[in-house]
Parts: sequence; structure tokens; C-alpha cells
Amino acid sequence: MQIAAMSPVSIDKDDVSEEVKEREIEIGKEQARQEGKPEEMLEKIALGKLNKFFKENTLLNQAFIKDSKKSVGQYLKEKDKDLTVVAFSRLALA
Repeated sequence: MQIAAMSPVSIDKDDVSEEVKEREIEIGKEQARQEGKPEEMLEKIALGKLNKFFKENTLLNQAFIKDSKKSVGQYLKEKDKDLTVVAFSRLALA
């Protein structure tokens, strides 16, 4: 249900490709630049936006759909500290 509803791009932030990370950093820098933020702050702002991307788009860091006060990773650890997610599939009809 979590994967169907929230459409994560990977299991954890370590599984996100470098290409996606770089693209998200560039998007964050451009958004900050358009907001008039100082040039020396762009990298830090972009990294903050990247962390937000990880929280919203990686399965273990997403808010658990049945209890938004905890992440999927926290929920799994509560159930069994040795539980891990090794893969997932999401199918969609076009």
C-alpha cells in the first residue's frame, strides 16, 4: 500500500542514482537563485532541498501511510529490528 500510494524512487537515499541527486541539487540551486538568495548560500539550500527529496521519495524515509508520526524505516524496526527491504516493484496502468 505504501509503495502504491507514495511512489518512492528507491529504497533508501544510498540507492538514489548520482544523476538524480545532481539533478535535484541543480533544481534546488535554481529555485534558491530565483528567490533571490545569496550565491554563497545556494549549495547549502540545495542540500537541504535534497534531504527533503530523500524524505519524500525514498521508501524507508517516507512517512508511514498508516501512522504519519513515524517513517517506514522506524515502523519496520519497531516490528523486528532485523527487518530490511531489499527490493520493491510498483506497477501502474497507463
